[in-house]
Amino acid sequence: METPVNGRLQAYGRQLIDIHDRLRDSLAALRRGEQADLGLHCLAFCAAVSAHHTGEDARVFPELARRHPELRDVLAGLERDHQVIAGLLQRVAALAGEPDRAAIQRELDGLAAILESHFRWEERRLVAVLDTSVGLTDLS
Repeated sequence: METPVNGRLQAYGRQLIDIHDRLRDSLAALRRGEQADLGLHCLAFCAAVSAHHTGEDARVFPELARRHPELRDVLAGLERDHQVIAGLLQRVAALAGEPDRAAIQRELDGLAAILESHFRWEERRLVAVLDTSVGLTDLS
């Protein structure tokens, strides 16, 4: 039986996956060109990914490192990924207002590959730990 406490214990891991799934869906829509104003949607997507990673780096990862020292190398690797992804997001944002959709598409394709690899690694390594953590800040 799931109690409110047990449900909350499992919520952090599910929350991380839900956030990643929303970001995956947004990026897939961008890559399909479903938006009339691609530039605006690229900028919004870049801001959402940046906010998510900034929150992890500033709040979630330090707390996980404190509670689970064995994860410090993994967390450091994820933070390095965040820096690489930030550079890609800057390139996408710089191209967002350009008329060259092929250039934007190439950047989005590269970003999609790297983000998917990053998300999967993060989910494999952290969801089980997050599911047993109490008192972590919001992951969004």
